Amino acid sequence: MYFESREQAGQKIANLLLEKYRYDDCVVIALNDGAVVVGEQIAKSLHCLLTMLLIEEIEVPGEGVSFGGVSQTGSLTYNGDLSEGELDDYVGEYHGYLDQEKQQAFEKINQLLGDGGLIKSDMLRDRVVILVSDAIDKGAALDVASDFLKHIRIKKLIISTPIATVGAVEKMHLLADELCILDTKSNFMGVDHYYDNNILPSHEETLAKISQIVLNWH
Repeated sequence: MYFESREQAGQKIANLLLEKYRYDDCVVIALNDGAVVVGEQIAKSLHCLLTMLLIEEIEVPGEGVSFGGVSQTGSLTYNGDLSEGELDDYVGEYHGYLDQEKQQAFEKINQLLGDGGLIKSDMLRDRVVILVSDAIDKGAALDVASDFLKHIRIKKLIISTPIATVGAVEKMHLLADELCILDTKSNFMGVDHYYDNNILPSHEETLAKISQIVLNWH
């Protein structure tokens, strides 16, 4: 399945969620800049809050493998796709590097967020949380989001994305109460491949928009 834009993909997802959740107290959490465009259509349809979880992934040097990711809490969530043995080997070999990268990632998130951050627990508590991406090909961001949410009492977790890989869907089934996915790919070609229009607002513009939405939330 291909889409004209992320807006179009978001509208398709919104149409699927609207009938079931139009009267629920929902909040949409975007996992990246492209996800904000998708999630905005869902939030408009459900008349709910749209916010963003900033995640900085840490890569294993020269391996093309993710250690995991850091969120605004500052904690590192390890990549759940790594076996215990692989993780022990990587952590043992790159311990100093990992500590340094974790600190830099947390500092970068704080600089981007500014004062107060984007997500507060009371925004999510006892609500239906709709976690959104523009495509999910691996589980690192999902691991971080799940770790972030585990200490917050929410009503239900829905993970929604226009495109997901088979492996990502398997992980999502373990993490979420419900999935809303438009298409599953066994051979993922990269996020932009599935959208005709890949022009997105700058990261700074996206954060400014989200911050304004959160500021106006009561």
